[in-house]
Amino acid sequence: MNPPFPVSDHCDGRRFFNPAGQQQARSFSALPKWWYQRLFLGQGTRWPASVPVPAEPRLPVEVPADQVAVTFIGHSTFLLQFSGLNVLTDPIFSSRAGPFSWTGPKRVRPPALSLEHLPRIDVVLVSHNHYDHLDLPSLRWLAQAHRPLIITTLGNKAWLETRGVGNVAELDWWQSHRSKPELEVVCTPAQHFAARWPWNRCKTLWGGFVLKTAAGRIYFAGDSGFLGGFKEIGSRLGTLDLALIPIGAYEPRWFMESVHMNPDEAVRAHLALGARQSIGMHFGTFQLTDEAIDAPPQALAAARLAHAVAGTDFVVPDFGETRWPVRH
Repeated sequence: MNPPFPVSDHCDGRRFFNPAGQQQARSFSALPKWWYQRLFLGQGTRWPASVPVPAEPRLPVEVPADQVAVTFIGHSTFLLQFSGLNVLTDPIFSSRAGPFSWTGPKRVRPPALSLEHLPRIDVVLVSHNHYDHLDLPSLRWLAQAHRPLIITTLGNKAWLETRGVGNVAELDWWQSHRSKPELEVVCTPAQHFAARWPWNRCKTLWGGFVLKTAAGRIYFAGDSGFLGGFKEIGSRLGTLDLALIPIGAYEPRWFMESVHMNPDEAVRAHLALGARQSIGMHFGTFQLTDEAIDAPPQALAAARLAHAVAGTDFVVPDFGETRWPVRH
């Protein structure tokens, strides 16, 4: 029987892995050590139970053809509005990031925009299958209400379709999909892993995406540790006008370094990518790790200073804020 996936430097035909020379994610067997450190050694900082979002976003009525409006909804969920086209990244609107509505990390900040108040969604990007990035209730709602094209990584198409989410295109690294004349999406490498349960670890792929649009090239990193291939993404796909880069969920480093960048690494990724501007994400929404809720923006400010990156070149958005970063 032929293997379900192409054999490559990151797949043996049935399971995916980070290529040789990159860090592999720690196994589930390392979790007890982390839990012990948190519960009995007091490592880690407790987050507040809830934090309000400042205000509901004021979305633009119209977007010029050469621009994009970027609204931060929370965690890794952005609404990208182009002229006549709306894209949603890793949508999670659920109150918990877990297999059931009553388990998993609880949301501290509500989504800055509810599902019911979204504009028409044409395309949804899903970078990998972790619960805080592939939120099945949100995808089911979007599929029923908007019927968008969902672009994701290898192995997720059949899984989604059997759960009532259709119109899915899946990509390997460096493969592209032109959903509309004005949008080409390229799947890019990441250093991470995939799993919904311990027994299906790495049976689907993880990655980021570059959107080639009239407003420029926009990179959505998904989830990743620091990747030696960041420079290749920028050089291979052209100058990136905007990069959406994770800055949170990074402590303790012995456990998280292989799969999540800290703010210093995020700034190094910004420089390696050659992005004109970057926006931070993946922070302040779910307490997934040990750092304080306000640590990522503070550490990012220090990292920008250390690497001589201007504050306007790598920004931290307010929840619900709309930015217009790409201008020609």
